[in-house]
Amino acid sequence: MMATPHHQIHIQTTPNDHLNRSGLTDDRQVRQHRNTKYNTHQVQDSLATRVTKLICAVFLSIFFTVGLVTFILWLSLRPHRPRFHIHEFTFPSLTEPNGFSTAQITFNLTARNPNLEIGIYYDTVNLTLYYRDQTIAQTPLLFPFYQSPKNTAIIYGTLSRPTLKIDKARWMQFLAARKQGAVAFRVDVVSSIRFKVSTWDSRRHKMHANCEIRVGSNGMLVAADKGKKCPVYFS
Repeated sequence: MMATPHHQIHIQTTPNDHLNRSGLTDDRQVRQHRNTKYNTHQVQDSLATRVTKLICAVFLSIFFTVGLVTFILWLSLRPHRPRFHIHEFTFPSLTEPNGFSTAQITFNLTARNPNLEIGIYYDTVNLTLYYRDQTIAQTPLLFPFYQSPKNTAIIYGTLSRPTLKIDKARWMQFLAARKQGAVAFRVDVVSSIRFKVSTWDSRRHKMHANCEIRVGSNGMLVAADKGKKCPVYFS
């Protein structure tokens, strides 16, 4: 029986093969290093983004809260002008042909402070009565006073001679207007006012309350003008 010949195959590694293997190993290591570095960078970016978003959210929440509180305070502390209404204006002698010698007018107005937390200081309150934009009476109504928040002041007064300046010619104009249905007057209430918020006082504002009214043939304020709101403006 013949023995099977054994062949030995010798593989000789060349220097180039060592270089190729070494290069492949180095490439893998470089890629792994790059992947690790990339993943680390991604994690850092993700954390930075989350922190930035959190800071922005907190900042926006604080900004919104402060803005809302400021707006509410502004609404509650913003001064509102006083509100004037006329409730009565009586001219009894208007029914008499020669009533100018005994002419007398009575009136009743209210001044309301609509503010919740703000008081109003009034200097002397004056009233001027106009007929066809001509002054027929002018008189002080109230001495300086302080009006607390949500308070209503009643202003009642009487106008007669010599404060009420009416002559026969003017009286004839009244009677002619009365025949047309009503005599129109304008009441102008004037004062300098200051708003008081806690311990702070505003500067003075010259306030005008203009009441356009009509007196009927019976010498009484026409029904449509009773309780009428008088526009208020500053000059």
